[in-house]
Amino acid sequence: MLERHLQVLRMVIENEPIGIVKMSNETGYPHHKVRYSLRVLEEENLIEPSSQGAITTERTHEFVDELDEKLDETVEKLGSMRIDDAAELEN
Repeated sequence: MLERHLQVLRMVIENEPIGIVKMSNETGYPHHKVRYSLRVLEEENLIEPSSQGAITTERTHEFVDELDEKLDETVEKLGSMRIDDAAELEN
């Protein structure tokens, strides 16, 4: 579900304004799932409705930057936890 929400958010960022039908056609998700993701994103103030379709808000780019930073930190932390790397260092 999180992956779908992020995919819908990415589509809004890249194609705003964009409607439910276009998102559904391009992602293959049913209309009701796209609609739910849009509602979740709207509740978090990451998108807002317009007469032409969903658009980003002032908060969107700040959220994306923070998310990317946290994902980078998580990937780095997970990489440092690899057992394979520790075994290679011992040899």
